[in-house]
Amino acid sequence: EVQLVESGGALVQAGVSLRLSCKASGFTFDDYAIGWFRQPPGKRREGVSSITRSARTTYYLDSVKGRFTISRDNSKNTVYLQINNLTPEDTATYFCAAIKDSTMFTAEHYLNSDMMDYWGKGTLVMVLS
Repeated sequence: EVQLVESGGALVQAGVSLRLSCKASGFTFDDYAIGWFRQPPGKRREGVSSITRSARTTYYLDSVKGRFTISRDNSKNTVYLQINNLTPEDTATYFCAAIKDSTMFTAEHYLNSDMMDYWGKGTLVMVLS
């Protein structure tokens, strides 16, 4: 059974940092790029960051560059999203998703929720001002 399980979400004050984790199982993790997406209350889901299967390339939504850092540990089948200096605008449910990687892909693929093969159920991040 394919599973992606997010963790690390919390209710926090603005300015603090969080590290979200995405633990994968049930598929060949090393063959897949992993993306983080978020959906604020009442808004559309957006891709915030992705990392290729080898971790050689990472992608970020322009508005989070400099504050978000994605990484992966293939020995643990886990991807991380470090979020620094949280703001209330970061309040959202954060999802991780997997896409079977390809050398043909561009940033548009890796941050496109319609392209993902597998999804987790999400973890809630709520930031108080």
